[in-house]
Amino acid sequence: MARPSATAATIGYRSAVLATVCSVTYIVGQLAEWAGLFGSRGGPESASTPLGIAILLTPSLFLGGSFVFLTVCVHQVTAPEERVWSQAAIAFATSYATLTGCVYFVQLSLVAPRLLGGRMADIELLRFVPFDSFLYAVDILGYSFMSVSTLCMAMAFTRPGIERLARFWLTVNGLLLPFVALQMYFHGLIVPASLWAITFPASTVTLAVLFRRTAAAADLAVAIYGSAPSLHLDESRPSDRALC
Repeated sequence: MARPSATAATIGYRSAVLATVCSVTYIVGQLAEWAGLFGSRGGPESASTPLGIAILLTPSLFLGGSFVFLTVCVHQVTAPEERVWSQAAIAFATSYATLTGCVYFVQLSLVAPRLLGGRMADIELLRFVPFDSFLYAVDILGYSFMSVSTLCMAMAFTRPGIERLARFWLTVNGLLLPFVALQMYFHGLIVPASLWAITFPASTVTLAVLFRRTAAAADLAVAIYGSAPSLHLDESRPSDRALC
């Protein structure tokens, strides 16, 4: 069986990379959707076509799972005195993935095929219409929970170097919470909320770098000491400081 520390570092790195890829794929697709390239009327208030649903929501569905794995791995590398924050981040990430996963699976498996066949009469309630549908409200609640999760995650990082950078991006992403949560009331809030396209990928890229360095620190500790008792980078130790 692999060392738990090495496993956490590896899964954390891969989850961060997958979350980055999924989020960037969605962002590119959303810009194309707003430009009307998938057959919609364009702009943020237009409902998606079946093609748009497939391109936008497939990576979004995978993003939920990768984000949960990422928060779990952050919890594994968090110092014990800060784990209340990382555990709260897991709870909110799970709520986010559950809510948005239900929305996206319903859209992909039920709405898109019905929309393609022109059979929407009895399921109009389930159509995902920005600012004006039940499932859009569920979706922004999910992303509100993601914002809270990143705020909690930020509190788990207290050291300088790469951890400080991760804390910055996670905090900024979390502070988008009111702009995300209140869009049903004030549609124009989608403009500042769109900064998520910068803050979230920046957070996951930073975490990918952190986990990469953490894994290297664990391997170095094994080479020097014969074991890796902790994955948390300690920049006061020469072996860890060289990786920061």
